[in-house]
Amino acid sequence: MSNNFKIIKFFNKIDTVNGKCEHCGQDSILVAVVTEFYRCTMCGEDTRQHINGSIRYLQVTEDEKKWLRNQPSEK
Repeated sequence: MSNNFKIIKFFNKIDTVNGKCEHCGQDSILVAVVTEFYRCTMCGEDTRQHINGSIRYLQVTEDEKKWLRNQPSEK
């Protein structure tokens, strides 16, 4: 299997969504860091997905930032 194919397979597993970032206020692509936590591709800040009738992306609290830093990276 070629390296290019491996890279393409890897990128197919990345969870991305379109949403409005609460930090920069822009409609952007948000990339999953871990389940329910996304990083804005415009400003680089982390957001938390909130579903309550509609999907919204909220600013991450300091406690949530600490929790995120301690999560193992997925390979």
